Amino acid sequence: MEVEQDGSYDATARIVDPGGDAEERRVEAALRPKRLADFPGQPRVRDQLGLLLEAARRRQRPPDHVLLSGPPGLGKTSLAMIIAAELEQPIRITSGPAIQHAGDLAAILSSLAEGEVLFLDEIHRMARPAEEMLYLAMEDFRVDVVVGKGPGATAIPLELPPFTVVGATTRSGLLPAPLRDRFGFTGHLDFYSADDLAQILTRNSTLLGIDSTQQGITEIAGRSRGTPRIANRLLRRVRDYAQVHGTGVLDRDSARAALALFDVDESGLDRLDRAVLEALCRRFGGGPVGLSTLAVAVGEEPDTVETVAEPYLVREGYLVRTPRGRAASAQAWEHLGLAAPQTAVPGAIPLPLDDESGRFGG
Repeated sequence: MEVEQDGSYDATARIVDPGGDAEERRVEAALRPKRLADFPGQPRVRDQLGLLLEAARRRQRPPDHVLLSGPPGLGKTSLAMIIAAELEQPIRITSGPAIQHAGDLAAILSSLAEGEVLFLDEIHRMARPAEEMLYLAMEDFRVDVVVGKGPGATAIPLELPPFTVVGATTRSGLLPAPLRDRFGFTGHLDFYSADDLAQILTRNSTLLGIDSTQQGITEIAGRSRGTPRIANRLLRRVRDYAQVHGTGVLDRDSARAALALFDVDESGLDRLDRAVLEALCRRFGGGPVGLSTLAVAVGEEPDTVETVAEPYLVREGYLVRTPRGRAASAQAWEHLGLAAPQTAVPGAIPLPLDDESGRFGG
């Protein structure tokens, strides 16, 4: 996307990517829905947002601040851009990790126009001094700029025009309660059904000019882990395979062959997922085993195993988190074609976690 020097975003602007990945980013931007009515799936969040925005338009006032939470790739950024488009207001885009000092946030806030939308991605990773400044700005539309140091420092209040903060987070539990309470609306995005993903893929294949069959689309949707971002990536890879090794038509045969080439099996598990299950079942007898030990066994960092592989494996019932570590369920043994021991976890219901990180020993 093209971002101006002041951080604002123009939805009609040309995509700029100095790293040479402009085509990929252009495709991603083209596939994003532009209006709430075009946003597939998430009916509850979509209806709630529609009510919030329509009420704000009738009052001719900016809507309450919006917090969007959920796993990566479900459409939080797209919804933020849709909110700005529905309000016919510009959107300023930044992220929590980019705001490490209160002065960084003060510079952004002081340049906002009335009604503008400020999108803060990964808002839970914002520095604490900036968070405290954001509290006041969201509630009273004011920031205190400190001039000087030591006993002679003076706080000068700076009034801000009304604006709307749209925060996005993949770890809502890490947000401080004072910040979370200042959002007037909180929407949680869930994983998509295969039917919703098929609808998204059908639309996007048309936009990309891909000749596809419904069987091919269905095959991709069923292996996309309920995530539109993954579905769109697999759509492009299957398109490539169909053009190089097939007839150019994205059908079921080309989809199956392409997904096999890219190590995506019938259940949507990829190389890392299967490596985790293989290590649990073949090396550790189904577990339980600590996260760090499991990560060493598959040659990855613990954070990679925890944030990339585990969420899907736990959700689908292949892996269970226990107080003593990770354990494979009977479903995991079956998926690998192995006979499950009598001590294997029979069900697919994970035990409750002590904290959101899910770290238990090892």
